[in-house]
Amino acid sequence: MTKIESAEVNVAAVQQEVYTYLMDLNNLEELLPQDKVSDFKSDGKTCSFKVMNAYTIGLEYVSSEEPSSILLKSADGAPFRFDLDISIKENADASDVQLKSNADINPFMKMMVEKPLRNLFNYIAQQLHEKFQG
Repeated sequence: MTKIESAEVNVAAVQQEVYTYLMDLNNLEELLPQDKVSDFKSDGKTCSFKVMNAYTIGLEYVSSEEPSSILLKSADGAPFRFDLDISIKENADASDVQLKSNADINPFMKMMVEKPLRNLFNYIAQQLHEKFQG
């Protein structure tokens, strides 16, 4: 398994607000890099999107511990299996959020996707930070 983590970001919203926002996978669309993804689809508990006109990434809700974590996993059709654990820690009147993933990828694929995935997770975390800066 390959472990990929985003930087931890501070979000100017209480833990419950961030949790509620992230539990609706429709909201993921506004956190993704619009110039690198297309064909976003979601029903609230699952979503999929195409990255750079190449791979389609599908995510589905697995479980959560309200209001501190949300676990998603890759849906059928993804180019490799992975999970995405979103950690939300209370920090006074704000929250600290980090995305962590365990990906089941072979060494060749790891060289191609590890850095882009880390960049994507950092981008999502940064967009979440910016969304709540008000």
